[in-house]
Amino acid sequence: MPAKINHLAIVSEKYAVAGKFYEAMFGMRTSPNARPARAVTVGDGYVGLNINPRFIGRPARFDHFGVEVDDAESTFDHIGRTYPTVKWLKRPTNRPFAGVTTHDPDGNVFDISQKAMENRTDIYADNNALNERHVRHFGFRTLNPDAMADFYSDVFKFARIDSASGDPNRYLTDGHITMVVMPWAITDYNGTGIVSPSMDHIGFRVENLAEFKAHVDRVGGSNPYLAPSLLQGGPEDCARMELARRSCPLCEHYLVDVDGVLISASETA
Repeated sequence: MPAKINHLAIVSEKYAVAGKFYEAMFGMRTSPNARPARAVTVGDGYVGLNINPRFIGRPARFDHFGVEVDDAESTFDHIGRTYPTVKWLKRPTNRPFAGVTTHDPDGNVFDISQKAMENRTDIYADNNALNERHVRHFGFRTLNPDAMADFYSDVFKFARIDSASGDPNRYLTDGHITMVVMPWAITDYNGTGIVSPSMDHIGFRVENLAEFKAHVDRVGGSNPYLAPSLLQGGPEDCARMELARRSCPLCEHYLVDVDGVLISASETA
């Protein structure tokens, strides 16, 4: 049995407004056990989206993801024996999704938890009905995509999905959400601001792309605080969006949330 991707996490200057953005645009639902003084948590019925306020030294961005396993101790034992450079840190109880935070051999950070872990508490109810608009994939850029795909397949038993000829990405799935492991090269950022290897984007499936675009316009027109962040259309913005368009074939339409996090909407499953 593969592990389950159970949350994605954003660090935001506007975390409260960002929560309302994802509710309004994608129909995500607020946790019944919300902790608004610490973060905003919304979900689509399968995965939680944890939106954390930005503190000193942390950039606002799509920050990390979390995986729920059946047996955390055996997972740590396997990682320790097989990947000696990987370390981990037990998280305090004010990080309910994150029993332990660790990283892959390239340094990409993620959380591991299990339902019975003593410092994990449920803040988003499991097994809700899946929203019509829901997270279907997320992508991150890393230096060694082949090796990192091997790592996630080995540790979490995520299934591999074959990529098209010439596609440099590697694709894995927990059976519902696809992880897109993308190569990072500094030369990709010619003409735009350089972003270090990191989480890249969140991809949503929508029922109808034209209807979704019209919905976004209606929401932004009704409440400008919930309108997607504006791309200025200058040379750097255009270069960055062109990089996005050629990087992930799962994405059909790009937009950015209220704090500049890159997201996409697609009709395809």
